[in-house]
Amino acid sequence: MTYQSDCTLSEQFLDQLCGQGLDALPELIRIVLNNAMQLERQKFLGAAPHERTEQRTGYANGYKDKTLDLRVGRTVVQVPQTRDAQFSSGGSNFYPQSLEKGTRSERALKLALAEMYIQGVSTRKVAAITEQLCGFDVTSSAVSRATQELDAILQEWRERSLGEFAYLYLDARYESVRLSGLQRRAAVLIAIGVDLEGKRQVLGVSVAISEQEVHWRSFLQSLLARGLCGVRLVTSDAHPGIQCAVRSVLGGVPWQRCQFHLQQNASKYVPKQELKTPVAADIRAIFNAQDRVEAEALLKRTVQKYEKSAPKLADWMEQNLPEGLSVFAFPTSHRRLLRTTNGLERVNRELRRRTRVASIFPNEASCLRLVSALLMEISDDWQSDKAYLTFTNE
Repeated sequence: MTYQSDCTLSEQFLDQLCGQGLDALPELIRIVLNNAMQLERQKFLGAAPHERTEQRTGYANGYKDKTLDLRVGRTVVQVPQTRDAQFSSGGSNFYPQSLEKGTRSERALKLALAEMYIQGVSTRKVAAITEQLCGFDVTSSAVSRATQELDAILQEWRERSLGEFAYLYLDARYESVRLSGLQRRAAVLIAIGVDLEGKRQVLGVSVAISEQEVHWRSFLQSLLARGLCGVRLVTSDAHPGIQCAVRSVLGGVPWQRCQFHLQQNASKYVPKQELKTPVAADIRAIFNAQDRVEAEALLKRTVQKYEKSAPKLADWMEQNLPEGLSVFAFPTSHRRLLRTTNGLERVNRELRRRTRVASIFPNEASCLRLVSALLMEISDDWQSDKAYLTFTNE
């Protein structure tokens, strides 16, 4: 029986892998990245090497060595350069995304940890993590240069122009930040939008030692200043800062209170353990109604049901559950994804998984840097993924 090989690696390189094992991985990565970057430059210029086409937007201009410190070892790649090249948007700086994508968050994490080490606020554990992740001794000047390069990329992303987004999700999470020698809790405000193609984007992120209304108001105003428009619904929890800011900045836009949080809040008003299951079922029935008319009728009957056995719960339901019914004004196929902030909560869990390694950030800028890098990668992945929801004529 003849063996059919589908391997396209050269025999010389396979021999190297056999002889060196995992030690050969940096060289493999170098070869793959170099080829990927050359292909990306070719697509960017609109022409192959020495090819004459009307679509050509510039010219190849050699290569520049760049050292990469990877988990599998250090390697040197050749980054393609261009001249007289122009992006369709008017920019002229070509840099291969095949090299950049997937490295921003790791670079940011290294910088955040390195800053702790340099500024003298780290523990021996943090210092050990820094050395393990960075793989080399970190100096303040090296951190400063790397930070400036990364910050420019992240700031450009945070300040990019927006456009029309039908739906907006808002939420905040907290990170520990050192301020004037004290450990403080910084609010990380995040906005996610769904565009008219049904795809999600992270629209903005802001970090400050507060989640009060003034922080939320300035954050939403910055989104509008960048061109955000066409918002039909805002979904969030009932934090007073968010509510006040939405009324102030997006006063004409309906607000949907997260039904998941409402369900959780209701349990605080249930006087007896044996009532928790039926109360939860009654609330779910309201939220799963066919339309708002049916939901309001179920709400009225549910309030009457608990007026005597749980009067505080009945009062709370009457006052708060209507805030979770705004979603009934929107297409049925959209409601499941609009009625909660669960999608944003999943993003927050991913952020928590990555930021807990740092433990305490030395300043707000360090926290913003890491969170921005992570959110930028998440948003990029969403753009290449299938649509989050589909707009129809409903």
